[in-house]
Amino acid sequence: MLNREKLFMGVFLALIQGFGLCFAQTTGKIAGKVVDKATGEPLIGANVMILNTSFGTAADMNGNFFIINIPPGVYNIQATMIGYKNIKMENIRVSVNSTTTLNFDMEQTVLQGEEVVVTASAVAFKKDQTSSVRNVSADQISKLPVENVNQVVNMQAGVVQGHFRGGRSSEVSYLIDGLPVVNSFSEYSRQSVYLETDAVQELEVIKGTFDAEYGRAMSGMVNAVTKDGGNTWHGSVSSGFNNYLTTHNDVFIGLGESGFLQRNLSQDYRFQLDGPILKNKLTLFANYRYQNNRGPLNGTHRFNPWDYSVYPSDDPATWHIEHTGDNEYVAMQQSFYRNGTGKLSYKLTNNFKVSLLYTFNGSKSKGYNFQYKYNPTGLGWGFSTVHLGSFDINHMLSKSLFYDLKISYTSRVEQGYLYEDPLDPRYLSPNYRGSLETGFYTGGMAGAGKSKDTFLRGDAKFDLYWQANRTHGLKTGFLYTSHVVDRWRVDVRNQYEGLTEANDIVVDPVTGKISFPNYIPELIPITENTINIYKVKPYEMSAYIQDKMEFDEMVIKLGLRYDHFNPNYQYPSNWRNPSNQLTLPDSMMSTLLPNDPQTQLSPRLGLSYKLSDQAVLRLSYGHFFQMPQMYSMFENNIFRIPTGNYETTIGNSQIKAEKTVQYEIGLWQQLMTGMGLEVSLYYKDIYNLLSTKVVTTYNQIKYGLFTNKDYGNARGAELTWDFMQGGFFTQVNFTYSFTRGNADNPRDTYTRAGNSMDPITRLIPMSWDQRYTANATVSYATKNLNVALTGYLNSGTPYTYDPPDYSPLYRINLYQNNSYKPLTMTYDLVASYMIPLSGRHSLKFMLNVYNLLDKLNPTWVYGDTGQPYTRIVTEAELSRFRSDYNDYYDQVKNPTMYSSPRSVKITTGYTF
Repeated sequence: MLNREKLFMGVFLALIQGFGLCFAQTTGKIAGKVVDKATGEPLIGANVMILNTSFGTAADMNGNFFIINIPPGVYNIQATMIGYKNIKMENIRVSVNSTTTLNFDMEQTVLQGEEVVVTASAVAFKKDQTSSVRNVSADQISKLPVENVNQVVNMQAGVVQGHFRGGRSSEVSYLIDGLPVVNSFSEYSRQSVYLETDAVQELEVIKGTFDAEYGRAMSGMVNAVTKDGGNTWHGSVSSGFNNYLTTHNDVFIGLGESGFLQRNLSQDYRFQLDGPILKNKLTLFANYRYQNNRGPLNGTHRFNPWDYSVYPSDDPATWHIEHTGDNEYVAMQQSFYRNGTGKLSYKLTNNFKVSLLYTFNGSKSKGYNFQYKYNPTGLGWGFSTVHLGSFDINHMLSKSLFYDLKISYTSRVEQGYLYEDPLDPRYLSPNYRGSLETGFYTGGMAGAGKSKDTFLRGDAKFDLYWQANRTHGLKTGFLYTSHVVDRWRVDVRNQYEGLTEANDIVVDPVTGKISFPNYIPELIPITENTINIYKVKPYEMSAYIQDKMEFDEMVIKLGLRYDHFNPNYQYPSNWRNPSNQLTLPDSMMSTLLPNDPQTQLSPRLGLSYKLSDQAVLRLSYGHFFQMPQMYSMFENNIFRIPTGNYETTIGNSQIKAEKTVQYEIGLWQQLMTGMGLEVSLYYKDIYNLLSTKVVTTYNQIKYGLFTNKDYGNARGAELTWDFMQGGFFTQVNFTYSFTRGNADNPRDTYTRAGNSMDPITRLIPMSWDQRYTANATVSYATKNLNVALTGYLNSGTPYTYDPPDYSPLYRINLYQNNSYKPLTMTYDLVASYMIPLSGRHSLKFMLNVYNLLDKLNPTWVYGDTGQPYTRIVTEAELSRFRSDYNDYYDQVKNPTMYSSPRSVKITTGYTF
């Protein structure tokens, strides 16, 4: 058997040269030793079994054993040997990519079947942790006051609103069952597919250095492992209703007499079913959720889109006013969301398992727009549809060798419009919007037109794990990823555009209503000169190999990965005349050249050392590469330069990978039984960050070109303290950090140049730099009752102080992010109670209260005051304001400056 394994490994290592990206496996490992308690001698052949499963093994000649490829979960482990008392260890947690170390000290007996129940030491779960990893189980998630997986992630030390340890939010990679579910195009978010918390068996959050098997990320990894169906049928159905209960009627308009908002009732329906189709062979897991969500921000329906008002002078006699709305409150934050997950798992044999996963996300949403506060029906909708399908084979070739083969396909389609037909006759002239004399649109609607972006990706992934001996666990693998980015839109113009007739008005002689009859929309033809309509097909591939060396007191992880990315596109040879719009000598003209592929080698090293039975020290170091988001490669895909300065930014498919070099040291200490303290210190340099440089054409037109230029660094300390006893659990996370760089986002350098601002020549705080963040959770659970309270305390993030023009500071070109917003604090509560019925049937009642104390927490502030809802207003600004329905300060009081008020959700469910 050993020769066959070595042959298999040799062939495989030869094959992986040149192949692609690898990600996490979705199983864990148990290892340890069985000895005679009295003599310390190894018990050769002692059986170690995971109860109620097919997993088990026998101790070798040194008493050592290991069991690999174990799905994450909580198990009871039993060791047996003739002539010895059986030993059972209960509630042993197995996590993905982790080794749980169990040592059995067996006592001799003359009575067959005697059993001793013992508890594993806390160090058994910490010994092989070489970096900052947090594994959150399904049971733990169910007890937290959270609605989605991202809320669980943001509770972890070192995570600030999706930023991991000071990195940009685009530096995090998301996985489902070890497969990447990343939106590699978007400028704002990398997560492409979303799972419901009820579908997650375990959530793995890696905040620091990570193993060589992980890639395409510089700051963190989030891996959600999905649930399988069980051997008995279980199900649940629930309905929840949510609304906002607040006293802040000066911010959140639309309060009723009860204190609840009148137009903001949200609905949440869930269904889940799992069980055996063929017992011990074929199982099903299905989860579905539908939400009709309404946020807390309302508008007043004073105007309709066809109303037109104008205030040409200070004399009200010259004003023309139309307002045909009913003045009722209208919810301006709406979303309809559907999420479904189905999984079939088929166990052909105890060593061969096949899984088929399908996940669907669908949404229709409308965001808040402050300028439409009094004309709320004129806003358009955004639509998103995501399909993920994956096929997984897990095959144990022997007790020490297994492989995972995964194939997946992801489709994401994003659209935006008010009416599906871009020529719909309900579209109106933009003249109805008015001139914003009142600070708000007094008519009009979202513009005609339609966009549709399609993102497709296919992944073929292979991972191999070989436990060569007690000490060495080798992992290797590859993945090939192909992308399709298909961007399409319909642009609409008025047939009268550019003509004086476009502004002609007709006045109804009876009602006095003003209309703009000369608005006839027509499609703008798509030509070779149309920008940002394209279809590209990049691809990437990588490989890794890693050795995990486990000794009695130490664990060492040593790995190397290779990444290869090809944009499969072209670039102009001369950026000063990229599309040959200028007719110049040959030396000043461009030709299109094929792109060079980008390749990287990334070394990784991690070490953990057991200082004692109650303490573990860890050290880690690594290089982490990530290609920038694809929008930066293909924007303005035909390289057209407008006639004015700073009017376009062009993608650059020759950009290189961004790079992070990170160091980390951590210490875990068990303070007493059930109580632990973990401290981590980290530092990282971030090189070749995506930026935008200014290029000047031969005719002196300036434009932006994406490039690698920005730099940043981050350093900080993290502390996690937890305590568990019986049904009581508490945890405190605290982070103290500094994040510096020379640009908040890739367009900053270009934007500053276009605004005639000095370039940033030193490191400044990033907009997500937060000096400290803290959260604490206290929970108590019994068989039928669960109560949990989580509090968050966060220092303010930076903003740019912008002094008024009469201040002496106004003449100084201040750097951005030069001051800090106020701190924020909030508490979330969850309480549930189960009422048993006959058999396995029960009713469940749940109460969720978010922002329990109804705190007004600022999310953004005005640059001249550093406060929300407060601006320095000049007499000149007041003199230009004209309105018959509001005052000037109405446009200053933007409710998006505060986070959501207190939210109360009541859910009733039935389980069986």
